Amino acid sequence: MTDLYRKRLIPSECIHLKDDRIIQNKNGAIITKWTTLHPKAEFSHGISYYCIKNGWKISQFYKPDNSLAYIYCDIIDTEYDADTDTYIFTDLLVDVIIENNGMVRVVDLDELADACCMQALSSEMLSITLHRLNSLLTIIYNGEFRQYIEQMDSCLN
Repeated sequence: MTDLYRKRLIPSECIHLKDDRIIQNKNGAIITKWTTLHPKAEFSHGISYYCIKNGWKISQFYKPDNSLAYIYCDIIDTEYDADTDTYIFTDLLVDVIIENNGMVRVVDLDELADACCMQALSSEMLSITLHRLNSLLTIIYNGEFRQYIEQMDSCLN
């Protein structure tokens, strides 16, 4: 049984995603369905696509009426322990939000800077994070992002 964990740098925590349901795990990609850990008015559940080789987690957040609230992309780092079949996904702080109207926002760059100042993130990891952010924004802006959403949508049926 595969175990998934979400590790955060700020605040420092590691949470077992024991209630996330893995619906696909192949070719360096894991797709999960989940309900929120901490209930929010604007969304209640979603689906996430861990693009391990790219260092992204793409999530579609849904409202209680099953309409799409927005798409939220995390820049991540992944550790895998084959002996225990355990993945630890470290949130590298900077995120991309894609609104339903197509507006794209990069958020939490201040948290990324704070993590560097606090030495919670090395300069090497900062560089990796920024390169992963750049590659994600590139596929969003050049129209290739739709293929990831289509793969997620195919898992909803």
